[in-house]
Amino acid sequence: MNRVLAFCLMTLLTVSCTSKKEKSKEADASLSQTPATGARIVPQYAKGFELTYTNHYILADIQDPQQEESHSFHYAFIKRGTRPEGIPSDYTVIETPIRSVICMTSLQLSNFIKLGTQEKVVGITSTRHLFNPVMNRQLLEGKTVKIGIEGNFDNEIIMAVHPDLILISPFKRGGYEALKNVDIPLIPHLGYKELTPLGQAEWIKLIGLLLGVEEKANEQFATIEERYNSLTSLVSGEKVKKRPVVFSGEIQGGNWYAVGGQSFLARLFKDAGADYFLKDDMRSGGVTLDFETVYNQADEAGYWRIVNSYPGTFSYKALKEQDPRYADFRAFREKGIIYCNMREKPFYESMPTEPEVILADLLHIFHPELLPDHIPVYYALLK
Repeated sequence: MNRVLAFCLMTLLTVSCTSKKEKSKEADASLSQTPATGARIVPQYAKGFELTYTNHYILADIQDPQQEESHSFHYAFIKRGTRPEGIPSDYTVIETPIRSVICMTSLQLSNFIKLGTQEKVVGITSTRHLFNPVMNRQLLEGKTVKIGIEGNFDNEIIMAVHPDLILISPFKRGGYEALKNVDIPLIPHLGYKELTPLGQAEWIKLIGLLLGVEEKANEQFATIEERYNSLTSLVSGEKVKKRPVVFSGEIQGGNWYAVGGQSFLARLFKDAGADYFLKDDMRSGGVTLDFETVYNQADEAGYWRIVNSYPGTFSYKALKEQDPRYADFRAFREKGIIYCNMREKPFYESMPTEPEVILADLLHIFHPELLPDHIPVYYALLK
């Protein structure tokens, strides 16, 4: 392992104890310029990354949004072709704008699609449920390649395309140990761990910074934010007299997998004027339940959200055939199932950067009188 690779991996896996005060002492205190395009990136909702601007570089600190004390990852973004002094020794240097990147997840890819910069993506893990025509064309033309699946990456292919960096999800089971022999910087994209829809969408700003299109990223997010908050205001305070209860998921392998009441999904339901059935659960991550527990808490819920990849036409009959007990839920009996088929909709490929569209879908279902003319994009009531 060469010195550059060792330095990169040690930085990626080091737990940070550096305080903001200590960083500011090391960094140039003058903020009159930026080393990029002049447009600043200031995260307002995202809790997973922080930026410190200096005259000659930008310090980026990335951490788990769900954990106050967790692994931190540190990078110094410099203008391509420059070699500024004063960069803290525990920060991995990344030249920007980046020219090429490998995306490990659809959520990461969604940022590039939203920014119209798919040509920068030279590698992806899976083409399952890939809808974007630009990405599919790049795959056919060999401009983007498949690098294998999580846990079984093809290092030879990765080295052949030699991207400027690889975006990873370090807290998932991704088999990233296989990348130790690849001399390419690894940057975590932790948007999937944000607890709010706007927090997740705001990672487009970090990608914009890496690409050198900060102004465009800021504009894109401002449009998302304005529409999202406008929709949320329709159900805020006392404007909605009745908030329906909604639950989510299906039985898989004998367990019902849900998320806690402090999760991204619970917040999305709340913003759409509904109550998640586990809203009082203080967990933010996954929750494993048995059928009886779910039924006891959600048997009278008015709505049931299901996202799956069903071959053919999904229906109430098909759902009941999977488990006859499903028919006992009120949401089943009264046709309150909210459904998205990932074989038909670019859910994970586009949804992360379109929270306002998802919100409109849900608000239209929960309170149709507020958005009577809305046409569903991702979620619709199952017929």
